[in-house]
Amino acid sequence: MHEQSSFVLSEVEGRRRRRPSNSLRANVLLLGCALLAGCRAQSEPASFPPAGRDVAPIVSDAFSTEDVRDRVGEFEAVVAAAEVKPGMSVADIGAGEGYYTVRLSPLVGIRGRVLAQDIVPEVRDRLAERVQREKLDNVAVRLGEPSDPSLPPSSLDRIFLVHMYHEVTDPYAFLWHLIGGLRQGGEVVVVDADRPVKRHGIPPARLKCELAALGLSLQRFERLPGGDSYFAAFRIAAPRPAPAAIKPCAMPE
Repeated sequence: MHEQSSFVLSEVEGRRRRRPSNSLRANVLLLGCALLAGCRAQSEPASFPPAGRDVAPIVSDAFSTEDVRDRVGEFEAVVAAAEVKPGMSVADIGAGEGYYTVRLSPLVGIRGRVLAQDIVPEVRDRLAERVQREKLDNVAVRLGEPSDPSLPPSSLDRIFLVHMYHEVTDPYAFLWHLIGGLRQGGEVVVVDADRPVKRHGIPPARLKCELAALGLSLQRFERLPGGDSYFAAFRIAAPRPAPAAIKPCAMPE
């Protein structure tokens, strides 16, 4: 008991001897305030430019029946143009019922990975059930947010946005977060329709402009069979700008 009391007393005396001066305490307080202000600034949400164009509503989680899509041959054309190979890690954003997800799984093989994401919990749950039912062990299903797909950083060779980009409500915020998931040499692959956004498409010139605002450069473009759909692949060509420094497109749709 005596030893414990002596220890407490010696600590008190030590603190008294080491008590900082008024000026030192003031500097410490100022530094603490500065650090606290910095933490608060970092916790505030970033400010991204608005879409500046129409945004199509989500009308259905099913683009078309899978048999019809198979007959058109879009998937085969897209993965060939995207140069998908075994062992790749790919993401299917806005995966819906999983048309692309379940077909990408055998293509990337047991050493590859497929991340399927949707923002609607019920759709995500149905897709997870399908993945489990079909025993697709290389597929992970996640719930994303409208402006942030929540991808693991620097991990993906291909990110697929299939017939969904025109439904993104905050495209600049969405793309800013999205490209953080690309690994070096990775590509963002957009499949959409060459028609106005109100008619559930996006003109290629507008798409190219919006992705360029985030430092993405068009690498390959081709028309797809069976209608007005197209394929466009983009790579990072410039550093990702700070949210406040993004220059939105000033062009008609």
